[in-house]
Amino acid sequence: MALQADRHKARARMQWKKASAGCMAAALASILLAGCKVGPNYHRPAVQPPTAYRELSENPQVRAQTTSYADLPWWQVFQDPQLQELIRTAINQNYDLQIATERINAGRAQVAVTRSALFPQVQGNGDFSGGKEHNFQTKSNFLTLTADAAFQLDFFGKLRRATEAARAELLATEDARQTVILTLVSDVASDYFALLQLDLQLQITHDTVSTQIDSVKLTRLRLERGVATKLDVLQAQQVLDTANAQIPDLERQIAQEENAISILLGNYPQAVPRGSPLVEQHLPPEVPPGLPSSLIERRPDIREAEQNLVAANAEIGVAKAQFFPQISLTGSGGGAFGRSNAFSGLMSSQLGIWSYGAQVSQPIFTGGALRGNLRLAESQHQQLLIAYRQSIQRAFGDVSDSLIGYQKFHEVRVRQQDTVADLQESVRLSTMRYQGGTTTYLEVLDGQRSLFAAELTLAQARGNEYQSLVQLYRALGGGWQQQP
Repeated sequence: MALQADRHKARARMQWKKASAGCMAAALASILLAGCKVGPNYHRPAVQPPTAYRELSENPQVRAQTTSYADLPWWQVFQDPQLQELIRTAINQNYDLQIATERINAGRAQVAVTRSALFPQVQGNGDFSGGKEHNFQTKSNFLTLTADAAFQLDFFGKLRRATEAARAELLATEDARQTVILTLVSDVASDYFALLQLDLQLQITHDTVSTQIDSVKLTRLRLERGVATKLDVLQAQQVLDTANAQIPDLERQIAQEENAISILLGNYPQAVPRGSPLVEQHLPPEVPPGLPSSLIERRPDIREAEQNLVAANAEIGVAKAQFFPQISLTGSGGGAFGRSNAFSGLMSSQLGIWSYGAQVSQPIFTGGALRGNLRLAESQHQQLLIAYRQSIQRAFGDVSDSLIGYQKFHEVRVRQQDTVADLQESVRLSTMRYQGGTTTYLEVLDGQRSLFAAELTLAQARGNEYQSLVQLYRALGGGWQQQP
């Protein structure tokens, strides 16, 4: 009976030890999972955006609009099928965008590397040795297999803060890629409209040349019949020469614009196909900018600046954790397998190998390195905080500039369109009076010369209006959504 009681007591002690070990393991796990993280937790800085964009504060309709022109995806804004195809090609082939994508892959890999420190690091080792000793006629063959494990306890959140910083940097690279897409879409569209503007100017110049060739022929014929003077012929030829002189320069600019678009598309310099001419391109009836508060969420460059700020905030925690003890657990286990005729009677051919340990490291004197590192992290955080607020300020400046530019270029185009219409009518009437003998040909030539210059100015005004629309769409944060 006494023996049986002793056995019950031994079993109870064993169960108590197992329970205690389980409780200690659970407590250790809870400490690791809920351990404190030194350093500040991130809170978005308070930024008070303006209640309305400049020049629009007196317009209640614009101020009340919640939707923005930038909410539209680029394929609904730029409705020219050929321009849409160019943008798709650029998104698929542009080298800057490919580099930005690879930076995201690198950021994901860096998160995996940084996060791996939160887990035990296990390494296996193997060693085989054997041989014969001539003097003692002994032979031996031994295989040793071991596994080493090391685990750094993250009591003060150093590793978790570092992982937090790495994740924020990854999100920043993703937002940077969206910025590249936004810039790429707007650059392709802007260059395309510039190309169409040059095409229109070249067409106007060719039409003027054709008209002036006929005019010179007619004037010479009238000179032969005695109803015109040599001065009339010289003046008509001068208008023709002026138009002819502009053709090579326009052709040069067109070729250079095509080269620029080709580079954006990831191609070697080549001709660029066109869709609808500039005068047939779609212009929206209105361009609502949306609420100013939504701009902060829509612009990817602002989101990138904020993620950089998040990463810098986490780095402060990493720097503060350096002041506290670093605790590491180590363990090793394995076995040796083999045989030796010298010791076969003295030892088993299989041996177990195991060990464990703990290491605590506490900085005592570093010559100011730790405090300097903390001040550096805090200063970098402050710099990025300033950069974040600056990016918001610049974004509203971009929108304001683009709104004013689009409004003014639209007004210029409308006025110039009326001017061209008036000059066309004036040239028509002057030609009728000249043919009727009531005026000189100089009046007709002056009208044609003014009409030619006005038509070129109108083509430029059209191009400026379309490009200002592109810049407004970009400033509002539109254009980076990819077509599904």
